[in-house]
Amino acid sequence: PLEDGDPVRPRGQQVNGEVSGVPRLTGMQNPSLRDTTAPGGSRTHVMAEGWEPGPELGDGDLTLQRAPQRAGQPEEALMSELSQLVQKVVKSSSWWERHGVDISILACSFLLLPAGFLCLRSAQAIPFLAGVLILGVVHHTLTVKGSHLASHNALTESKSWSKVWAIFFIELCSAFTVEQATYNHVKIHHGYTNVIGLGDSSTWKIPFLNRYVYMFMAPLAVPILTPLVALGLLRNVEWKAALRTLCCMFLGFYCHYWLLLHISGFQSPWSALLCMLLTRSLLAHPYIHVNIFQHIGLPMFAADCRPKRIHLMSLGVLNLPRNALLDWSFGHSLISCHVEHHLFPSLSDNMCLKIKPIVSQFLKQKKLPYNEDTYSSRLWLFLQKYEELMVHAPPITELVGIQ
Repeated sequence: PLEDGDPVRPRGQQVNGEVSGVPRLTGMQNPSLRDTTAPGGSRTHVMAEGWEPGPELGDGDLTLQRAPQRAGQPEEALMSELSQLVQKVVKSSSWWERHGVDISILACSFLLLPAGFLCLRSAQAIPFLAGVLILGVVHHTLTVKGSHLASHNALTESKSWSKVWAIFFIELCSAFTVEQATYNHVKIHHGYTNVIGLGDSSTWKIPFLNRYVYMFMAPLAVPILTPLVALGLLRNVEWKAALRTLCCMFLGFYCHYWLLLHISGFQSPWSALLCMLLTRSLLAHPYIHVNIFQHIGLPMFAADCRPKRIHLMSLGVLNLPRNALLDWSFGHSLISCHVEHHLFPSLSDNMCLKIKPIVSQFLKQKKLPYNEDTYSSRLWLFLQKYEELMVHAPPITELVGIQ
């Protein structure tokens, strides 16, 4: 998540009559990298074991300031200190707090499915729209919140069940392949948050679209583009995984289609397919917006010259304010606790919310960025600076005084 304030300004750019200087990072050591084979067999640099990126910066006028020298307190010590504080909270938390709350939200979503399909049987506008709303919220809760938690093994402490839930939420509900989803999101995005060419969120950019088409019209195509992209990535996985993904994708789509015809009473295939598109794109706009608001526009780094984890995450991630609808559908770790999630990605949404005061207080005490901004502020920023943020290549950030 990003911190409040305007995104980082290029070096030497005048703002309100003043020239903003981008500090330069000195004294950094390049973390060791090891070649890791992608699911498709391609070789890609993946961070060394034990190293994870830190939180991202937030929106707002974000002018990087010189970080004070912390002699005798290396970055590893800062991350270790914060981890110990968080670990105490996790150990003192019950199973209900660690996993139960989020599992209950997903279970409630399943229980709402019959009501949604039955509401669509009505010929009256209000019940029908209620059915669309219910199915749309449930769909995004399962595909966004459920898939995100499953990709990080945050739903259960059992490795076997984690694999089962990942296949169910990512492949059956979301129509994507588990191997590529976890590789691209967990290994690359989390391992190299805001590192140019790796985890810089460039996959969300479509430069040939103008700002209004991208921000307000393109999200409607997400339900169509997602399975198409997934099919294109199947060539990068083993044939057994590809076959499993195809079966799960077909089963998920067919179950939705069959229920609309036989439970909701749609008379034609095209009307059922149109309803599927409507419900699956109901929250597609905030889904796209959240994914770009919380990283793009924050400091970007070169792969061979990036800060350690705690600085990388505090600089490159931003939190948005709490929102009842998005908290339920997307989860706290994607909305108001994104910084916490990037620092401790294996924690559930509820646990990210619980450690939020500890993380925010710690980062502020250590004079590290804790980025936060409002949804409307980020939306206005991207509309104003769309060319700079979403079309042109972002400049590499240089920081001073971080050691």
